[in-house]
Amino acid sequence: MVVEQAVLDSAIDIPYAMPNADTVIRTDDLWRTYVMGAEEVHALRGVSFEVKRGEYMAIMGPSGSGKSTLMNLIGCLDTPTSGQYWLNGKLVSEMDDDELAHIRNKEIGFVFQTFNLLPRATALHNVELPLIYNGTSRTQRIEMAKLALGRVDLTNRMNHKPNELSGGQRQRVAIARALVNNPSIILADEPTGNLDSQTSQEIMGLLDELHKQGNTIILVTHEHDIAEHAHRVLHILDGRIHSDERLR
Repeated sequence: MVVEQAVLDSAIDIPYAMPNADTVIRTDDLWRTYVMGAEEVHALRGVSFEVKRGEYMAIMGPSGSGKSTLMNLIGCLDTPTSGQYWLNGKLVSEMDDDELAHIRNKEIGFVFQTFNLLPRATALHNVELPLIYNGTSRTQRIEMAKLALGRVDLTNRMNHKPNELSGGQRQRVAIARALVNNPSIILADEPTGNLDSQTSQEIMGLLDELHKQGNTIILVTHEHDIAEHAHRVLHILDGRIHSDERLR
C-alpha cells in the first residue's frame, strides 16, 4: 500500500506533451482511487494508452477489473485521481463539472445497454435531445435528427415511441442519438446486452458500417464475439492494462 501510494503521489505533477492531431484519446498514467472507510481501493493503476482518429477499439475485462471505471473516465462521467486524459486535443482531466458536461454533449456519443430512451417521446425527439441541451435551433435540430435516423435506417419509424419499436430498433434510435452531434468518439457500453443474438449481429453490423464511414468507436463489452468486431482489444485486469492486442 505504501509503495502504491508513493507511486500515486509522484504521478500528480508530471508534465506531459500535448497529443498529436490524429490522436483522439490519450491517457497518461491514469489512477482512480476510492476511499472506502479506512481502506483505499485503486480501481485504476497507471493506465496509459492512445486511440487514433478512426480507430475501432474494444475494452474488455472481468467484473472488478476497472473496465467500468475506465469507461466512466473516457466518457467524462468521472475524473481521475491523478494522471491526464486528453480528448480531441482538450485536457479534460482538469476540467470542472460544467466543462465536462459540455464535452460530454459535444465530443461523446453514448450508446447504452438499456437504450436510455424517453418512453413518452418519439424516436425523432429522443434523437433531438443532445441538440436541445446545446441550444441548437428547432428547425436545425429536427433536420439533423432526421439525418441521423436515416443513417440507421429508421426514417420510417421516426414518429414511433419506444414501446412501438423492437429492441433492435430502440438501439438504432440510441445510436442515431449518439451520432446526431457528430461526436469525436462513439462510446458503446455493452450495446448488445439486452438483444437476442440475431439482433445483436445487426447492431454490430451497423457499428461496423459507421466505423467504415470514419467514426471512432470505443466498445466496452465482456463478450469475445462482440469484441472481435473491433480492430483492437484493450484488456484490463486489476486496474492495469493486461494486454493491448491488434486484431487487424
